Amino acid sequence: MNRDDIDELRRSHEQFRLLVQGVADYAIYMLDPEGRVSSWNSGAERIKGYRPEDIIGSHYSSFYTPEDVSRREPWKNLTAAKEQGRLETEGWRVRKDGTRFWAHVILDRIDDDDGKFVGFAKVTRDVTEKRNAALALEQARNALFQSQKLEAVGQLTGGVAHDFNNLLMAIHGNLDLLTQVENMPPKACTLVGNALSGVRRGVALVQRMLAFARRQQLHLVPVNLADLVYGMSDLMRTSLGPGILVEASFPLSLPPVLADVNQLELCLLNLAVNARDAMPDGGTLRISGRLEEISDPAGLGLPSGDYVHLSLVDTGEGMDAATLERATEPFFTTKGVGKGTGLGLSMVHGIVQQCGGALRLGSRRPGGTTVDIWLPLATPLAPSIAAPVGTAPAGGAQGIGAPVEASATTAATSILVVDDDPLVLSTTVEMLCFEGYDAVGVSSAQQALKMLGESSVSVLVTDHAMPGMTGTELAVRVAETYPGIHVVLASGYAEMPEKTSAVHARLQKPYGRSDLLAALRQSS
Repeated sequence: MNRDDIDELRRSHEQFRLLVQGVADYAIYMLDPEGRVSSWNSGAERIKGYRPEDIIGSHYSSFYTPEDVSRREPWKNLTAAKEQGRLETEGWRVRKDGTRFWAHVILDRIDDDDGKFVGFAKVTRDVTEKRNAALALEQARNALFQSQKLEAVGQLTGGVAHDFNNLLMAIHGNLDLLTQVENMPPKACTLVGNALSGVRRGVALVQRMLAFARRQQLHLVPVNLADLVYGMSDLMRTSLGPGILVEASFPLSLPPVLADVNQLELCLLNLAVNARDAMPDGGTLRISGRLEEISDPAGLGLPSGDYVHLSLVDTGEGMDAATLERATEPFFTTKGVGKGTGLGLSMVHGIVQQCGGALRLGSRRPGGTTVDIWLPLATPLAPSIAAPVGTAPAGGAQGIGAPVEASATTAATSILVVDDDPLVLSTTVEMLCFEGYDAVGVSSAQQALKMLGESSVSVLVTDHAMPGMTGTELAVRVAETYPGIHVVLASGYAEMPEKTSAVHARLQKPYGRSDLLAALRQSS
């Protein structure tokens, strides 16, 4: 090789050195066969924080986390690159100042012209931002998927619950009428009583399904949380048993919240029973409340403002991360067969959201579970109320077997019943006729309008969700054409219009005789 060739080679090497040294976005350096750093470019200094004099001669395992070093990850990578010729991987790496970054790494085996192994070439790139962006995108996709899945399940659940409501209406009403039959054999009375108990359980399940689907009709009023919890003390002691200690702590000046009294009580009972099941050997359930200002709407999905923060903390077994992630999914349960519907937490979640609040679960195993609920404040001037101890959930089941007060104007009242479900229609007509009313039924709003023009009717009892024309639309038409007729609107859904003067009373499905007669008295 002549002098010109040598000079050209030197210039080429110098240009390559300057090129490598000038790359600032990649850490490019050499390792000797044992893994010690033998060269260092400006990109390596920028990314890892070491100056050449700090790192050259040191083993490259200094860049690995202690966890990876304990697993011998640096030496395994050297062996793999030497045997395979090239290794590409990603993982956490450590800078000189101890901070971590997510690195994309390429490790190549280097041989000289004679094929002798002389070390490794290593290229490292900081891809932390790219990884974080990918994780954020994946989380957004998962959140969208979960939202779409829950929306689809909610629509299905709401539809099933609506149909189930109608079936319960028919069973409930006819069993209720059977209880009035004179000289019924004792055995038959027992069987009817058992069937009514089954109806009560079915009504409770429907309420949970509708609450999850956000289609339950709630009656939002100002509620004093402290009074409600303290008023439930006897009920909780009975439900949870002697092995569970319940501690409650509320400030004296806690403002009232806007919620449905009965449903909020049902939520607390469900959460308390879940806590009891998580503490089979006994434990403590702590219930507390405090006023809290929400300034980060994105954190809970709530508007900024003041809320009451209600917490239930148990000392139970807790949940692992996988169980916690699915805890509020509908029909998911860790309880044994026949011991849970999997709708308890999803029901609570649905009711809290319908009240304008938010729910968050926290748990570790072992360590117990914390349920945090944020509820909006009621208007400052509104008087607050608390549910009486043992109040049954709203939904009609509490009317089963209740004494019925007859109306003094029964014989003079002609009632038209409108419902597109034939079972509900015939059952409602039978209940009214049993009480002495002159009742007839039709299956659509159009038939009702035609009959109103041909007969004298005092009261119209109509379902809300009907094809062609809803019960609310029918009520408006009746108010315009027949202003003397009083309208009772029945529905199992929450998606009903705001109160209108065309509707004189509302009735929650499934309803019993006592509920129906109470609505008639209210409409008169």
